[in-house]
Amino acid sequence: MTEPLVSVITPVYNGERYLAECIESVLAQSYARWEYVIVNNRSTDRSGDIAHGYATRDGRIRVHDNAVRLPAIDNWNHALRQISPDSCYGKVVHADDWLFPDCLRQMIDLAQSHPTVGIVSAYRLDDDRVNLDGLPYSDTVVTGREICRRSLLLDQDYFGSPSSVLIRSEILRARDPFYTDSNADTDTSACFDILHTWDFGFVHQVLTYTRRHNESRTSALVSFEGRRLAKLRRRLTYGPLYLEPAELEVWRRAWIKDHYQVLAVSFLERHEPAFWRHQAQELNRLGLPLSWPRLAAAVARELLDMRQSYRRVRMDLTRRRRTPTHGPAPGSPARPAQPERARQDSEMKA
Repeated sequence: MTEPLVSVITPVYNGERYLAECIESVLAQSYARWEYVIVNNRSTDRSGDIAHGYATRDGRIRVHDNAVRLPAIDNWNHALRQISPDSCYGKVVHADDWLFPDCLRQMIDLAQSHPTVGIVSAYRLDDDRVNLDGLPYSDTVVTGREICRRSLLLDQDYFGSPSSVLIRSEILRARDPFYTDSNADTDTSACFDILHTWDFGFVHQVLTYTRRHNESRTSALVSFEGRRLAKLRRRLTYGPLYLEPAELEVWRRAWIKDHYQVLAVSFLERHEPAFWRHQAQELNRLGLPLSWPRLAAAVARELLDMRQSYRRVRMDLTRRRRTPTHGPAPGSPARPAQPERARQDSEMKA
């Protein structure tokens, strides 16, 4: 039987530094039936030249040059609309990321074996560490409800970034726009939406690489939005969809308390007024106006915890000073007592 066509999609804006490495990783795939759509968002560097150069060498590569520059999320959505009508699966790989050679093969094999699976993920090399590793090795297919519950209750990330997952093309076509907002976790929100009606597949191999650097959109959004704020938004949005009412009420209180504890640390670090304006604005959108009394209580808890931690460290250091690391050998003569001045000098040298 003919293997299914997979659409690999790379939206790029001024990505010349890493784009060739990204494209080479697609060319190196052990799975050969793919089309590669590179959407050049009016780059002012050599990104367009690099993309067109590869397209002249391999007919499976198609470059789309935008007529006008689009905002990043709009360009992601625009790029997904360029896939072929014959496409069975969509695989985003951002211009500063890349795929391991067996990525498409292993993800497609799993999806083909399980028609109810809408999203496939795998272990990811995230800069210099492996993550997305929260599932037991025996779990390769999990219901959408169960994986979303695990993500909410265990605070686990199974989806990573758009570069980390493979999605059925029928889902990409049915959901337009695919990314519905400009929040830092819009890709994760899309996964939560999809998994309400689809199952989740996972390959227990490292198949993708995500680069972390100051220029990436991920880094920019996280620094402005705050991971914790995005996490609170996701919990409050999808908790009612995946949790029972009784457990939701318990977890909702815990999630809000957790967020205020993070804000307490920000308060002690003396974040600028712009940070607090943004927090107040986003909390208002969630129906949770910023509570200064609640923040004051969280700051008090944080100070108490810092004091207790300081006391524990002091007690530990005192214990270490009083406990000799070694004693005289059995039968050896006792060490003569040092005069006070000599003892102090010896301790200072040590």
